[in-house]
Amino acid sequence: MSLLTDELRARIGTEVSYTAPEELGRAAIRYFARAVGDDNPLYTDDAYAREHGYPGVVAPPTLICETNQYADVPPDPDGYAGHDWHIDIPGSRKVRGGNTYTFHRHVRPDDVITATWRLADATERRTSGGQDMLVVSSVATYTNQHGDLLCSNEETIIYVARKEER
Repeated sequence: MSLLTDELRARIGTEVSYTAPEELGRAAIRYFARAVGDDNPLYTDDAYAREHGYPGVVAPPTLICETNQYADVPPDPDGYAGHDWHIDIPGSRKVRGGNTYTFHRHVRPDDVITATWRLADATERRTSGGQDMLVVSSVATYTNQHGDLLCSNEETIIYVARKEER
């Protein structure tokens, strides 16, 4: 059974962008740091941040990778409101394969973020147990209103064919 359809193959290279409607803001930085349990004063204390070479507070690194805060995408049936390629592979289960982040510059409260996602590749493989799987790779780049590259994110999602019942 081939999991890589012609329709999905035709989507490889597709890009979609989401631009925040406003600056990131200090409140978003503070709330995210609190939510992830990171009490680093770089995220809340201007004087401390300046002492460490920054112009003021900066955001925790992965904050901009959470597009649900600014993508203005309606929630899906599970409540998720961030980027999704909406790839449906009947007879499979979706597994997060991982992310590789490269941070280029700290994000500041006055940054207006644009996330651009590109569907980079889809490759058929087999699991060690002999099941068909499809490995889908995406690349997201995050820039600010000046075009400065802030972060890139290589994401892998794996669709594993369900074992047929006998």
